[in-house]
Amino acid sequence: MKHTKFLVQSGIFAALYVVLTYAQNLIWPGSTTMAIQFRLSEAMCIMALFTPAAIPGLTLGCLLYNISWAQSLPLDWLVGTLATVLATTFMWFLRRVKIMKLPVLALLMPAICNAPLVGWELALFLGEAGFTWPLFFTNSLCVFIGEAAVLLVLGTILYIAITKRNLDQKLFL
Repeated sequence: MKHTKFLVQSGIFAALYVVLTYAQNLIWPGSTTMAIQFRLSEAMCIMALFTPAAIPGLTLGCLLYNISWAQSLPLDWLVGTLATVLATTFMWFLRRVKIMKLPVLALLMPAICNAPLVGWELALFLGEAGFTWPLFFTNSLCVFIGEAAVLLVLGTILYIAITKRNLDQKLFL
């Protein structure tokens, strides 16, 4: 029963990630795929604070979206997936570290993991003269800001909404 629940939750997280990312890209083209990314679906990473099922679920969701996006390159499949699995895994392990009752350090993990990885990838592909350190740092900073904004604003709101209503106790135990 527990294994089935884990698989179902992972599948739901993967499906929601893909659907929300596609919906955002339809409404706000390029906002989920360009150099300055602002994927609202990344707020779902907070689910890793409640259940380890979010780790494979969100990782699979990121991979499926990146594979199905026509302009994506195979390196993006690897880099985005790696960043997601690292971020959600670190979030799971840091879930109990809190500042003013909020898991701020865990909420920053997607920004910390995505910034260097995606920043490197963008610098590699967007640089006219190839990879340069200034382009890497610029892209890393942009990715960090986008991820941090999504997680610290939307992620925090979602986290508070779930915990205040004790949904974490009802859905993930």
